Amino acid sequence: MEGATRPLDIPENISFIEAFPILKREVNGHKLVYFDNAASSQKPRQVLDAIEEYYFKEHSNVHRGVHYLSQLATDRYESARERMRKFINAKSTREIIFTKGCTDGINLVAAAFAKKHLHEGDEILITEMEHHSNIVPWQMACDDKGGKLIVANVLEDGSLDYKDLKSKLSDKTKLVSVVHISNALGTVNPVKKIVAQAKKFGAYTLVDGAQAAPHGGIDVKDIDCDFYVFSGHKMYGPTGSGILYGKESVLEGMPPYQGGGEMIKTVSFEKTTFNELPFKYEAGTPNMAAAVGLAAAADFMDDFGVGNIAQIENGLLQYATERLLEIDGLKIIGTAPEKTSVISFIVDGTHPSDIGAIIDKLGIAVRTGHHCTQPLMDKFGLPGTCRASFAAYNTFEEIDSLVAGVKRAVKMLR
Repeated sequence: MEGATRPLDIPENISFIEAFPILKREVNGHKLVYFDNAASSQKPRQVLDAIEEYYFKEHSNVHRGVHYLSQLATDRYESARERMRKFINAKSTREIIFTKGCTDGINLVAAAFAKKHLHEGDEILITEMEHHSNIVPWQMACDDKGGKLIVANVLEDGSLDYKDLKSKLSDKTKLVSVVHISNALGTVNPVKKIVAQAKKFGAYTLVDGAQAAPHGGIDVKDIDCDFYVFSGHKMYGPTGSGILYGKESVLEGMPPYQGGGEMIKTVSFEKTTFNELPFKYEAGTPNMAAAVGLAAAADFMDDFGVGNIAQIENGLLQYATERLLEIDGLKIIGTAPEKTSVISFIVDGTHPSDIGAIIDKLGIAVRTGHHCTQPLMDKFGLPGTCRASFAAYNTFEEIDSLVAGVKRAVKMLR
């Protein structure tokens, strides 16, 4: 297939089967074929080794001790913060808040932002393709403050109806929160364009980058959003890790999200004064090992090459699209012109969960269900889809196995 070859500039020292130990295992007597990367990617040795080294040689609580290990752990933790600042091209480490993941970051913003900025009658604008974590926190904020949630439409091909979004912006719009890449459709949204339009109405902006982070190339200065959130576990990093980026001036003007240790300067029974950024939003002992692992994941992506990742994934997407459409009755849900390495599909006369269960017996891991986008599935009148999502370590041979497995499942189910 034209364009379906691996690029030639991959570093010679990178071998996926060696870099990702889990890829050597078998499932149900078959070689593992892992196509559930949009839910969580596998971890390279580089990340696993960084976490192990931290716990073996460097662990202590950060920011609070004068002894050697505490200072060493603090240096590692803050070096990880600087690494993630560079990863998304933020202006300052004061704008980088460590979180448990994308959901945690959105909830932080929803709580702290609403407390300061959201008032009765204000509107928050999202889209029909949002993950539940970019719907429910805003519903809760609106319920608490008397605001209103406004939803922009998605077109039949899974792309955003930008004209509809634009028409729903008004002087009442306090914040626009939109996914960068849809986890259910693979659609890539024009976030820079959306942010610029929102600013014309004085609205703040948040971008959910959970699915964009695995592909790299995030530039928050260029996007010019007020907030950007993503999870580490989808970009080859550990679970329980993530980043909330916020413009320094915006974060300074918001109250703390949680109270406790580390986020304070002084405490008395009469009054507490809060710490400076970014520590104001990091109450309690942080997950230092996760931060170290997340930084190692960013290093892995840079070492491998973001351009290489994109080229491989685009080739996999193109090949898988062509091969899956050979299957009689198969329909791909989400065919936007701008999309990334996610294919959601249904097959006439079958249920997605049945297909997923059958091909699991062949060692093939896909995701089935509504993918935490139930309103989107309701829009399309679907109970859910089968979703195959690709990472740079996947191969064309694995896609052939997927196609053969789906064909076998369809034959059995029909």
